[in-house]
Amino acid sequence: MLGSYRAEVLKLRKRSAVWVLFGAGLVLSLIFGYLLPYLGYATGDENPQTDGVPRGEILRGMLPERVMDNTIGGYPIFAGALALVLGAIVVGGEYTWGTLKTILTQRPGRAAVLAAQFLALATMIAVWVLGIFAACALCSIGIAAAENGSMDWPGVTAILEGLAGGWLVLMMWCLAGAVLAVAFRNVALPIGLGVVWILGIETLLAGVVSSLLPDLDVVSNALPGTNAGSLVFAVTGMAAADAPPGVHDAVGGGRALLTLLAYCAIFAVLAAWTTRRRDVT
Repeated sequence: MLGSYRAEVLKLRKRSAVWVLFGAGLVLSLIFGYLLPYLGYATGDENPQTDGVPRGEILRGMLPERVMDNTIGGYPIFAGALALVLGAIVVGGEYTWGTLKTILTQRPGRAAVLAAQFLALATMIAVWVLGIFAACALCSIGIAAAENGSMDWPGVTAILEGLAGGWLVLMMWCLAGAVLAVAFRNVALPIGLGVVWILGIETLLAGVVSSLLPDLDVVSNALPGTNAGSLVFAVTGMAAADAPPGVHDAVGGGRALLTLLAYCAIFAVLAAWTTRRRDVT
């Protein structure tokens, strides 16, 4: 399987779509975490979006002490949708191109090929998380230096927890895209269904349950997006008023962690079972 893993990593490195998706996630993080807040800070009272918000509080949200908030705050929804697309194109592309049959005739079995794909995806997701963190850290340093702000950083433990939590959130969505790709044996339909679920259906379902059917909040609290947002909220420790869309304290951090791990395991097992039982063509 080690040879298959190296091959999958090489394919990911050479595939432009992987870096386009990473670039999109990076740009979104910088725009919503730094560019728009800094414009609000610079314009001050002239900006209706920041009316009544102290300029010092706006600046504080862009300083190094809040770097984890800006790094993983968009993971439950926006970056999560990009990770789902990544999983769908990597696994589903083998079906649409007809290359899976060729791979399986060489030597590795179906389980080994799928496991190598998952390990390569986990590696690439780690690169995404570290890359976005590095870019956000540089922006925080630049703004702190330009505005004479504090250079205080979160503790090492807090940074590692934030990075690990962000990786788990993206990996869960990535595996969701992969299992959909295996189920439908193509790329387009899994991407469409997955993105619509993340950006629309789950948010709508959670809103209906909370407003009209509060007794069914157990259903809403079991959804992957809800737990992804709760885990990000727990590891960053951000205030509820400052939380971006999709980040909230619906469930505790421990429960969110176990739920996301369970989703990852379920998606991986379903993908492996389907791959072994069905024709690959």
